[in-house]
Amino acid sequence: MTQNPASAIVTRYPALGFPQFRRYWFASFASVGATQLVTLGQGWLIYELSGSAFQLGVLGAAASVPNILMVLLGGVIADRFDRRRILMVTSSITALLLAVLTLLDLTGVVTVWQVLTIAALISLVSGLDWPARASIFPLLLDRHAYLSGVALNAFIWQATRMAIPAAGGLLIAVTGDTWPVFAAAAGGFAIMVMVLLGIHVKVPPPVATSPLEQLREGFAFILHTAVFRWLLGLTFVGMFFAMSYVQIMPVFADLLGTDEAGYGYLLSAGGFGSVVGTLAIGSFQESHRLGWIMFGGAASSVVLLSAFALTASLASPPLALTLAFLVAASASAWMIISMTVMQLLVPDALRGRVMGIHTIGYSLVPLGGLFLGSLAENTGAGWAVTTGAGIYLLAIAITVLTQPRLRELDGSTLQMPAEELEDRADAQPLATR
Repeated sequence: MTQNPASAIVTRYPALGFPQFRRYWFASFASVGATQLVTLGQGWLIYELSGSAFQLGVLGAAASVPNILMVLLGGVIADRFDRRRILMVTSSITALLLAVLTLLDLTGVVTVWQVLTIAALISLVSGLDWPARASIFPLLLDRHAYLSGVALNAFIWQATRMAIPAAGGLLIAVTGDTWPVFAAAAGGFAIMVMVLLGIHVKVPPPVATSPLEQLREGFAFILHTAVFRWLLGLTFVGMFFAMSYVQIMPVFADLLGTDEAGYGYLLSAGGFGSVVGTLAIGSFQESHRLGWIMFGGAASSVVLLSAFALTASLASPPLALTLAFLVAASASAWMIISMTVMQLLVPDALRGRVMGIHTIGYSLVPLGGLFLGSLAENTGAGWAVTTGAGIYLLAIAITVLTQPRLRELDGSTLQMPAEELEDRADAQPLATR
């Protein structure tokens, strides 16, 4: 008997069969989409006010440094308290800050320092939000649906990267202002708060150790577990030196002779590539050469990124859009596989802290924009991005050459329960020294 479409989707993605996860997942589209709008709107507004690639880099630092400083505490808090309440508080504060930015922009009194200040405050709040966000969804479903939960949460970021920037760019182009973008983003976080009111999750048991000791435990686990050491390290290098090119995308839009809509299309091309890459990677989930696919995706993204950066000066928007799509599609293979491995191996008691530290990688994207923006002021955007890509490629090569167990990762092991993976650590030391 043929399955109806809804049943077929749940069969393929069993996490959607859990009502609480399903509500949380749909609400996440609103808040994550709002995050994409904020990135788009702040970048365009700063460039419009200053016309400086360096100021885009400063915006990147403002949007990342507070998050990096706060996320360590955020991981501890996520492992000690009700993650649902944490997300309600952080989403409410973010919505309020965006409402203030909307008002400043609407009245025409907004300045560069005001945008930077609000970006820094939102970054500070996200340092508490992201660890709770990265560790709450396992509480909403059973173990057998966990892999699909990881993929679906990754899909949210990829899908919103595809659709939201183009829509936001068109909104800016049609209205001639950025304040509608910020108003819509505030509404997205408000929706998340309302949905969270109807969701209930298990509260972590009381913890006897101090927050400082908990933080030490999280770092000790990473430092003494090779898979986390190397995968996190390579993630951080790639985000800072290579994927941060999105932070100076307004410069590339300018080189290509496009307007606000073109800027949004460039960002959306990357989002579309990420969606396609994420869907394609599902076909290789049980591949015996999964490690090679993972590193191959990372290396391919570097080569394609260099091509994008160096050909932007040719002022060919179709070529730039195609390369932006291919960069993201290749990079998604690395991101999805590496994140799935870590989510399966991290103990539940450490999930908030360890995966919270993983979210630092996302904060390194805007911070890396400061590095690329500064370099672009002196060498041009194309050579700046190519330099960063070269550093990332060197890190990939070192990892591939020195970590045979990672490059020979067998996809069939990802289907095992986490306990079995840990039990086999001595025989197949994927996750140990």
